[in-house]
Amino acid sequence: MSWTVFPEEPERPVAAAAPVAMATSTLKTDKLLDAKVRLHRRLLEELNLAALEKLPELEMRQHVQQLVSQYVVNERLALNQQELNEFVAEIIDEMTGLGPLEPLLKDHSISDILINGHENTYVERGGLLEPVACRFKDESHLLRIINKIVSAVGRRVDESHPLCDARLLDGSRVNVAVRPVGVDGPLVSIRKFSKKPFNLNKLVEIGALRPQMAELLAAAVKARVTTIISGGTGSGKTTMLNALSAFISDKERLITIEDAAELQLQQPHVARMETRPPSIEGKGEIRQRELVKNALRMRPERIILGECRGEEAFDMLQAMNTGHEGSMATIHANNPREAISRLEQLIGMAGLPMTVGSIRGQISAAIRMIVQLQRMSDGKRRVTSIAEITGMEGDIVQMQEIYRFVRTSTAEDGTVQGHYQATGVRPRFLSDLIAKGIKIPGSYFDPSQPL
Repeated sequence: MSWTVFPEEPERPVAAAAPVAMATSTLKTDKLLDAKVRLHRRLLEELNLAALEKLPELEMRQHVQQLVSQYVVNERLALNQQELNEFVAEIIDEMTGLGPLEPLLKDHSISDILINGHENTYVERGGLLEPVACRFKDESHLLRIINKIVSAVGRRVDESHPLCDARLLDGSRVNVAVRPVGVDGPLVSIRKFSKKPFNLNKLVEIGALRPQMAELLAAAVKARVTTIISGGTGSGKTTMLNALSAFISDKERLITIEDAAELQLQQPHVARMETRPPSIEGKGEIRQRELVKNALRMRPERIILGECRGEEAFDMLQAMNTGHEGSMATIHANNPREAISRLEQLIGMAGLPMTVGSIRGQISAAIRMIVQLQRMSDGKRRVTSIAEITGMEGDIVQMQEIYRFVRTSTAEDGTVQGHYQATGVRPRFLSDLIAKGIKIPGSYFDPSQPL
């Protein structure tokens, strides 16, 4: 199997921390914020916003720019042409978008946006957090943006309903907590939706795993080896699930089940299902377990579960054990052994009269491979282990590690140093690969050979 090396995309330079602004600059910024809020309110009163949004962007911008230019003259705001253009863009974002969040949502180098009150915003770039100058006028301004987000999905947030999950039009996931839960003000977490997910070649290129490991994973997916992808929050589980799904045959019927639709499968025969939270009245909730049960009636060949986090784990294992080999799911755990323990706990949540031994027997019969991911201290995401479940010995699930990442040191700049290593174990599912006509060189498992 040959690996395509993609050219490096130029990294967006990270802006250095801004120096402390001088008093005059701060006063000007505050004055502009006040002016923007006043103008926004005035435009909402005077304009037909619904009609304005239907105009082509250029025509809408010209229309708003005329009004803003007149307003700037009336208010005696000292703005050069660049500042005027930025002011117009901010007003349009405020009227038709999500205000100060729009530039961050359009920045493809940002993967997460974290707002801690109206004066404190962080973003994640390259796996590391950094503060940004995202300014809201006050708490009510931030709340107005929040309500714009949640109302689009038929939800609301207030003191009686302070927590809310939502999704932006582009698929980005949003979590909101307002007072009294948010002690110091509204808290907003946005996990941005990637329009261009990484493929396995790209993950190899950026060092998330080695080519030999990637070739084995791709072959395992083709041979319908049932797989769990394990890792902590933000470790890249969904990215890996997307990358592996590319090796599923176009002839198979796939059903995906997620809390928030993130998977971007490229096969033609994909049925996507998404859970539904309860309404404001507490009714109408559709849980993952219901969707897994329903999926079994839809003639799936594989079921892909975005995240296994509750009693649906039992139904998912049943599916894996009853003719849906090659199904995949993710789970929150820090190592492969912990992933098995976590599955035991989740199956126990189903409330069925099962002994620990029978639960472990279900796990060992259903799952054959665990891919472990971790976000390192330097922000880089890596596959840290690939392990195979080989069966039961007594009441213990037996497992053998095939590949591991060995961390050796940390450089002065914080970069994690280490290397990948084969353990010398040849996976038992190699026979499945051979049956499919897929050959993996024995040298891939030789610990004396560098990966």
